Amino acid sequence: MLSSKAMLDGHGEESPYFQGWKEYEKNAYDDFQNPTGIIQMGLADNQLSLDLLRTWLENTQDATRLTNNGESVFRDLALFQDYHGLPAFKNFMAEIRGNKISFDPRKLVLMAGATSASETLMFCIAEHGDAFLLPTPYYPRDLKWRTGVELVPIYCLSSNGFKITKFALEEAYQEAQKLSFNVKGVFITNPSNPLGTTMSHVELDVLITFAVAKKIHLISMKSFLAQCLKIRVSLA
Repeated sequence: MLSSKAMLDGHGEESPYFQGWKEYEKNAYDDFQNPTGIIQMGLADNQLSLDLLRTWLENTQDATRLTNNGESVFRDLALFQDYHGLPAFKNFMAEIRGNKISFDPRKLVLMAGATSASETLMFCIAEHGDAFLLPTPYYPRDLKWRTGVELVPIYCLSSNGFKITKFALEEAYQEAQKLSFNVKGVFITNPSNPLGTTMSHVELDVLITFAVAKKIHLISMKSFLAQCLKIRVSLA
């Protein structure tokens, strides 16, 4: 017998998400071979840096041979690791991101992608049935499928460029209270996934003021920050 979570339809083969994926695989778009095919918009698959990564791997023999200065590091990588991430990699992340902001490697936790990191945060700070406020549009599947949290939309309108307003935040919070949800925080992506828009200083000030006033968490995911933007506004 499977658990109730394993039996949920929200992430199963018969869910709308996977049905859409199957249709895409049968009729995928191609510039020349199938210009009227389907474009996959349901997967946040970042391929913008693959050429740079491939070139680096081709030119860095230590990486492909699992060596460091000619000495094998296979044993260090193959056995159980620090659950918070490889110390050497954490130090490296602190260095490359420390040009404007300093990071203490001891306070970094490395995860296998933004999805697993977001889900882990849900487990850490929320109980089953607690709620998070998310600006629309958003992908609900990865945040609530296993965690059991409730997601309440912060309605953002195309008429003002999908900006987050104080009114929309308060409206979402009141709606959560009507549903008897315990609101644990606001979850944003900046740049937005899927819109690609970035938040202004005004929006971030509104979010911070709101979170402090309500005594809730404010979580900002910015996995696409360094890909194509020249102007970056961040909570960090």
